[in-house]
Amino acid sequence: MIGIIDYGAGNLKSVEKALLKLGAQTVITRDRETILAADHIILPGVGAFGDAMENLRKYDLDQVIYEAVEQKIPFLGICLGLQLLFSGSEESPGVAGLGILGGEILRIPETEGLKIPHMGWNSLHLEHNGRLFRGIPENTYVYFVHSYYLKASDPEIVKASTYYSTQIHASVEKGNVFACQFHPEKSSDLGLKILDNFIHIS
Repeated sequence: MIGIIDYGAGNLKSVEKALLKLGAQTVITRDRETILAADHIILPGVGAFGDAMENLRKYDLDQVIYEAVEQKIPFLGICLGLQLLFSGSEESPGVAGLGILGGEILRIPETEGLKIPHMGWNSLHLEHNGRLFRGIPENTYVYFVHSYYLKASDPEIVKASTYYSTQIHASVEKGNVFACQFHPEKSSDLGLKILDNFIHIS
């Protein structure tokens, strides 16, 4: 069973739909016991960092996420779900994130000819043998929608990067915690392959 954490963010249904296409059983929930009983957990998200953290705390889901990580349940953050795993974001100064991983969430720099938010397909440079990217070719294109990006503290946790106005750490992995700034559920067959790799991690 794949637990999709429901904290009032957008994009939950498209993640569920992609997982169902892969033949996975899913549940969208904010119930602590259901989440912790899941074989894999996904924290999707589209929206603002501050609102998202407020909702996670309102439903005590921040504590559930800490428990899940401590129990070493494979955990995947997608888009805003990646950003929430860090200690804060320039989008919401003074709002503490989950602080599970080390790094900064920064606004994409303004560059002539490039629109912000970054919406569209960019190619990935793969590094450090990320388990999400088994069977995924170098320079695979995936779909992004974001105005803020990750600059990880530890380069070793970075498993994929891309360039859009600046170097963007597009995917990280540390222990049982995985995260993608891009949307695998909207990234065609290779995006589904990335999700399939995640749900087969034990």
